[in-house]
Amino acid sequence: MNRRVVVTGMSGISPIGSTWGDVSKNLREGHSGVSANPELSEIDGMKTRLAARVEDFETPAHFPRKSTRNMGRVSLLAARTTEVALQDAKLIDSPLLGGGRTGVSYGSTSGSPPAMEVYFRLLSANSVRGIRPTDYVKFMSHTVPANLSQLFGVRGRIIPTSSACTSGSQGIGYGLEAIQCGRQDIMICGGSEEFHVAGVAVFDIMFATSSRNDAPHTTPRPFDRDRDGLVVGEGAATLILEELEHARKRGAPIYAEVLSFGTNGDGKHITNPDSDGMRRAMELALGEADLAPDQIDYVNAHGTATEAGDIAESLAMNKLFGPRMPTSSLKSYFGHTLGACGALEAWASIEMMREGWLAPTLNLDVVDPRCGELDYICGGVRAAATEIIMSNNFAFGGVNTSLIFRRWDE
Repeated sequence: MNRRVVVTGMSGISPIGSTWGDVSKNLREGHSGVSANPELSEIDGMKTRLAARVEDFETPAHFPRKSTRNMGRVSLLAARTTEVALQDAKLIDSPLLGGGRTGVSYGSTSGSPPAMEVYFRLLSANSVRGIRPTDYVKFMSHTVPANLSQLFGVRGRIIPTSSACTSGSQGIGYGLEAIQCGRQDIMICGGSEEFHVAGVAVFDIMFATSSRNDAPHTTPRPFDRDRDGLVVGEGAATLILEELEHARKRGAPIYAEVLSFGTNGDGKHITNPDSDGMRRAMELALGEADLAPDQIDYVNAHGTATEAGDIAESLAMNKLFGPRMPTSSLKSYFGHTLGACGALEAWASIEMMREGWLAPTLNLDVVDPRCGELDYICGGVRAAATEIIMSNNFAFGGVNTSLIFRRWDE
């Protein structure tokens, strides 16, 4: 059994907007969400002062207290974007959510870091005083999908994906597979991440963060000769995936078809990206969809603006597609949203495909000659009638993902 799967609802919360209208405007006008973050200047030894934060997010007043007391910011971001996506899919308050044929496949790098800090104090203070029963629920690795299930009354499969920068893309991919094999009819899929200094420190210690602290608008610079590292961001995005005939019968809107998902492991270095492993993930997705490389019209790149990552990814794409492939990185606007990036970038890529344009990579002035020859989109928005697009993400641990979407014209 290999049932066709479509997207019937979408929503995202990003550093450049919490509606597609706002995000689209900022992408078109070349505005990024990167800014100086005073909180980082207080950390001894931290080189970067930059972050891409979601500004002015507040917990919706109508969310019940019995649910929100179990949620850190990572779950709250996911909950709000999921609520909007369910409304978009005409599923909010639907009995379909609790019928056992709707599930959740959702990722984040970890649970909510502030709740983890509460437990760390147990070690320094040698006391459990002040630790609340809900603190663990906020930071457990599956906190996001578990909280989404409780908030929306979902009684189907719960699939947590916690694989760093591929958490969101695996959330979509494993949701796709659950429907394809007939186990579920609808899957709430996506990824979420909340900003925390620990997430920045991970990359800063590895000399992988940008230190253009006095010029936030000039960084990150994926694929650029003068890039100096990534900028950590936050956000969330939700895609509602549904079996095609099930969606048609209930009159659901259809935004795109999800053709395939490829994922693999490098089996080599725990942090160094591997070009061959990246290429094999893309080949898996192409094979699953029975597509040739020349049938892909655009690749939304992982594009972190790190030297090793940009070069490995570019060479992988060049070897598979040749120099013709249009590509760009949305991390130049969002920052690296870690567990959310796969979902945010898939959402934006689908919307661009529907509207017939492609965002350029911001700050890409001179392509690094060590990167493979590709059709790097830079300098301005490009009109493009894309039919089939690919969205790629790669994570520490050698985890690689590739998703393929098709324009919905039926």
